[in-house]
Amino acid sequence: MIENLSKTYNPKDFEDRLYKFWKEKEYFKAHINYDKEPYTIMMPPPNVTGNLHMGHALNNTIQDILIRWKRMQGYEVLWLPGTDHASISTEAKVVEKIRSEGKTKEELGRDNFLKEAWEWTKKYGGNINNQLEKLGVSCDWSRERFTLDESLSNAVKEVFIRLYEKGLIYRGNRIINWCPDCKTAISDAEVDHEETSGHIWHIRYPIKNEDEFIVIATTRPETMLGDLAVAVNPKDERYVNFIGKTAILPLVNREIPIIADEYVEMDFGTGAVKITPSHDPNDFEVGLRHNLGHLIIMNEDGTINENGGKYNGLDRYVARKLIVEDLEKEGYLVEIKEHVHSVGHCERCKTVVEPLISKQWFVKMEPLAKPALDAYKEGKLRFIPERFGKIYTHWLEGIKDWCISRQLWWGHRLPVYYCKDCGEVIVTREEPERCTKCNSTNMYQDSDTLDTWFSSALWPFSTLGWPEETEDYKYFFPTDVLVTGYDIIFFWVIRMVFSSIEQTGKVPFNDVFLTGLVRDSEGRKMSKSLGNGIDPLDVIEEYGADALRFTLVTGNTPGNDMRFHMERVEANRNFANKLWNATRFVLMNLDEKVVLEDISPNLLEEEDKWILSRINRVIKEVTDNLNKYEIGMAAQRIYDFIWDEYCDWYIEMVKPRLYGDDKESKETAQKVLLHVLENILKLLHPFMPFITEEIWGHLPRREEALIVSPWPKYNENKVNVQAEIKMAYIMEAIKGIRNARQEMNIAPSRKATLIFVTKDEDIKDIIDYGKRYFTNLASGETIIIQEDRDNLGEDNISVVLNKCEIFIPLKDLVDIDKEIERLEKEKEKLEEELKRVRGKLSNRGFIEKAPQEVVDKERSKEKQYQDMMDKVLERLKNLKASK
Repeated sequence: MIENLSKTYNPKDFEDRLYKFWKEKEYFKAHINYDKEPYTIMMPPPNVTGNLHMGHALNNTIQDILIRWKRMQGYEVLWLPGTDHASISTEAKVVEKIRSEGKTKEELGRDNFLKEAWEWTKKYGGNINNQLEKLGVSCDWSRERFTLDESLSNAVKEVFIRLYEKGLIYRGNRIINWCPDCKTAISDAEVDHEETSGHIWHIRYPIKNEDEFIVIATTRPETMLGDLAVAVNPKDERYVNFIGKTAILPLVNREIPIIADEYVEMDFGTGAVKITPSHDPNDFEVGLRHNLGHLIIMNEDGTINENGGKYNGLDRYVARKLIVEDLEKEGYLVEIKEHVHSVGHCERCKTVVEPLISKQWFVKMEPLAKPALDAYKEGKLRFIPERFGKIYTHWLEGIKDWCISRQLWWGHRLPVYYCKDCGEVIVTREEPERCTKCNSTNMYQDSDTLDTWFSSALWPFSTLGWPEETEDYKYFFPTDVLVTGYDIIFFWVIRMVFSSIEQTGKVPFNDVFLTGLVRDSEGRKMSKSLGNGIDPLDVIEEYGADALRFTLVTGNTPGNDMRFHMERVEANRNFANKLWNATRFVLMNLDEKVVLEDISPNLLEEEDKWILSRINRVIKEVTDNLNKYEIGMAAQRIYDFIWDEYCDWYIEMVKPRLYGDDKESKETAQKVLLHVLENILKLLHPFMPFITEEIWGHLPRREEALIVSPWPKYNENKVNVQAEIKMAYIMEAIKGIRNARQEMNIAPSRKATLIFVTKDEDIKDIIDYGKRYFTNLASGETIIIQEDRDNLGEDNISVVLNKCEIFIPLKDLVDIDKEIERLEKEKEKLEEELKRVRGKLSNRGFIEKAPQEVVDKERSKEKQYQDMMDKVLERLKNLKASK
């Protein structure tokens, strides 16, 4: 007997120990080995000062499942971890720190500020890695990268210069997202769009030299100070006569043209809109089409500038209030309507973002977008699920130039230098000593840094040493799969694809596996403001990492949001506990000398052949699921097999053999139990690595470690169809008998005669073989097989199977008088419950005042009680008739 596995399943006893063991043995470490096929995943780099949240936990669990599976399949796997410097987020935190010390960023100066930022990063930068270790990620920590590492910074500089030299990077005035608080341009990915209650103001714009007005609708009246036109749709019959005329801008008295443009929606507002090219992205495009020029009326801090006349110096919202008051005083304000619309907020500081024309650095996207689009259309890039390919295509076909400069100090500084004397712009790898045009030494570097997405766009290849032709780059690139959220297809995925094709000539990954969001149990997005966030570390502390991982992937499909229920975590911990206890049972019933021998096929009994055939099929199904990225389906298939087929059926079936005197039968059962358990642990390991590795370490014929043991292979010759058919029929019969007895509230300890009525010879053989199962697992006392219903008696429970009917004489099971007495009491209780609930539902006050969910609950109770009553009455009728 082998019994050295702890009696109680407690993940705290081994999870940290096993992770340390894996790291010490360097099982996570990748090696360049041309005898093996590489398999590479680049971990999407979380913010260096961030903390693990449920989205990270889901994303990294999926990556770890793929990596552990491929490692066991014999690939040379590289899962490269790393973190992103997160320009805006980190800078905001450092600014907040120094502000609390009574200093400002400007007072410190750039060099001292960067020292503070590096200190902050060193202090908090390791948090998320420690948290990922708790989750069990098996990434190669020896290759960890940071986007501000010297080698990655050199790659960023190289790409900027190459694109500039090809004419794909330029400096110009365009509309960008501007944060008045962070005082920088920000990317679309850093803008949170929130549904906000606001207003639409309808304003009269007088027509020059006429006693007429055109009424425009706007949600931002303060920007009217920068209006350069009024636009209407050319198909709008209401305004055909206004096109080409001149309007007078209220309060400012500037003359502006009335133009026709199909951009205007005829059914929104009044159908006439103000055009402010310097403060609205759509207006910017209209302005270009109609050569309207630009007029900036707002400063970088969100105050009105000198172009705003008497509103100069006012905060934008203060100006809005005064402008509306002045419009009303002078008779220009027609009406104000309530309006809910999507308003962009800075992701970091939550300030409302201001669309603003600004002189920034941009990447020309059209030449870069086409190869990225062709890669998808030619099948070189695949999305899981496929429907996201349409979003990818949509973004690339309508792509606009990319603003890459940020007014921040933390990040990759632009390799751009200016001559103070002649204004020459120099883009170079090394800091120039003299101006290449006028030979002046009066030079300075651009103070801006690059958008964080610029550096993360290079992540799949810069992390491997590019632009150098390193051995890592040559062996591990391109990578195999990217696992990321569906919400950053444009912000990150597309940029990695076009950057990689442009710089390396290769698509950076074959597949893009897109996860959904992890929402709370009510389907809401987890957020600090709602207070509904769940810390993965808290879940791990209470239930273990395996339970959390399994919860995140079961019932989860690619690209779809999932609801997180703590009840499911608890259920998955119970699943782990079931496996633990089943293992203890197997180990306690093993003889080590016996199990080291091979299984003799001639000694296999029918249940052995069945379970060996079933585990073989499960190996194929799970492997096929993983090959198709059906990770949730693979996890569920393993779960069902372990819980149902192995634990609830096979173990129960072989108990009599384990406790019996037939030595050969006992030894065969032991060997099969262990063989199936070994394969179970291998299949489950990628999903629940800790418990499987811990159990593996207690098996008598284990290899060095489960993490590096070979993945089981499907063998068609091991499929035994006949055994599966026979055992499936026996199990269906047992379940039918159990269910019938349960409906009658008959205790399992009460034995009964089982009469099988069938004329089918094959069914007779199956039943005859299964007699011992019916005795042990269906509380059978005497098993009778006959061809007709003769001598059955009148009072039986019946179970209908294919080509067979089972009869259980009721006299063996129930004292009819006592059962009638019990059912009469049950009937009285149900009558009282029905009276109570129907009284509530007939009360109009209750129906009208109670919340709908409460009313629905009472209606559900009524149906439940009525169903129960119907069964009780039917049972009473049958019992009384049998007396």
